[in-house]
Amino acid sequence: MNITITFRHMVGTDAVKTYANEKMAKLQKFLRQAMSAQVTLSVEGLEHVADVGISSGSAHFHATERSEDMYASIDMVHDKLERQIRAQKGATMARKRGGTSAGEFAASAEKVVAEPAPSSRSRS
Repeated sequence: MNITITFRHMVGTDAVKTYANEKMAKLQKFLRQAMSAQVTLSVEGLEHVADVGISSGSAHFHATERSEDMYASIDMVHDKLERQIRAQKGATMARKRGGTSAGEFAASAEKVVAEPAPSSRSRS
């Protein structure tokens, strides 16, 4: 696990660096292979921006968040990346288990909509 933290337009404190490192390290438990993360923490005007790119094997994830507090930005980007990793892992598991892909599901839904419903009116 390799985590690189870069500060732009701000003084990097050990507390923020440690916090970001701990948050990104928690994402490793969702990944099968060792991850490499590039974390860029910056200040743009009054907003604190956290920009993170993660690569693990052939999987790549990226997220950016802005807020008025750097810790909040780090928390939000962590949550966003966790959702991305879980969604990708769920899609991979469904594919391995023979589940339908989103494209196949959409095609079958269009067939159902395109077929006319049998008429329930009876002539007397």
